[in-house]
Amino acid sequence: MTVTKTRTPVSADKDGQTEGAEPAGPTRSERLSALVQQHGAPAVLVIVSLVATLSFDSFATGDNVSNMATSSAFLAIVALGMTFVIITGGIDLSVGSLFALGGVLAAWGSRHGTLVALLLPLVVCGAVGVVNGLLVARSRLAPFIVTLAAMLGARGLMLAITDEGANTYLIGKDSFLAELGQGSTFGLGNPVWIMLALFVAGAVVLRRTRFGQHVYAVGGNEDAAALMGAPVARTKILVYTLSGVLAGLAGALNAAWLASGVTILGNGMELEAISAVVIGGTLLTGGLGYVSGSLVGVLLLKVIQNVINQIGSLDSSYQQVVSGAFLAVVVVAQTWLGRRRQLM
Repeated sequence: MTVTKTRTPVSADKDGQTEGAEPAGPTRSERLSALVQQHGAPAVLVIVSLVATLSFDSFATGDNVSNMATSSAFLAIVALGMTFVIITGGIDLSVGSLFALGGVLAAWGSRHGTLVALLLPLVVCGAVGVVNGLLVARSRLAPFIVTLAAMLGARGLMLAITDEGANTYLIGKDSFLAELGQGSTFGLGNPVWIMLALFVAGAVVLRRTRFGQHVYAVGGNEDAAALMGAPVARTKILVYTLSGVLAGLAGALNAAWLASGVTILGNGMELEAISAVVIGGTLLTGGLGYVSGSLVGVLLLKVIQNVINQIGSLDSSYQQVVSGAFLAVVVVAQTWLGRRRQLM
């Protein structure tokens, strides 16, 4: 009896891959592109910090580092919520106004106790986030328009509460809320520890939970996510709600730090948060992002601002010029790296 051995035919498809062969792993260029995208911002942060340490005697002092960390905490909390939104392919322009509204509500509510002072901004700002999410997810309106309207509405509500900014509500220095914002533990302000705890929780949620998988899926391809059974609408509603809650919390902590609800704060914070998130490696088109990268982006912006303050001869507006330049470079780099991956 003769046995005839047959060989599996191997043919090339339109992309040059051979059928029946094992798929090739990522090339060296692909690995390098991914490495630059994920770790480029931390490398720049380390370099800028080293240069600043060698150039200015007061940069690496304990007081300066502590002040930078505390001032970064509020923007970082806002950027954390923005990270989730941008990964889904959305944008939230209302966070700056919600930050200011949260601070005013916390200061106003402090007259009725710390619990009211903390819950009131979370509930109100979270409700604004729910409305944003419903309009974006259910009505399919553009996130830019929806959150722009929310930005104007939240700012108007804040001005109505403060009588066009004429009233500034104060927080008692002996209250628990003031201690929460102004106290420190192991040399770092309490807002810094709260921010770090939130980032750890955010990283776990984004990387280790089904909700986090849905966030990436919706941002990567919304139609494909829906076909796979991902709750697209619910995911969008949740990320905008989370963004609103975190913006309100950041505003409440900032008010506790300043012991007052300042009405002029939050202008332009939404752009700072977006810049920090994008500089940290999150794609504006959605589908890819890192919580840790957003924190690095915030720190990089604050270090640049501190360096400009250390120089002394430069106006603070240069910080916005440098931040804008960083953002432009990062977006161009992201676009270039994305095109390289598509061509490989």
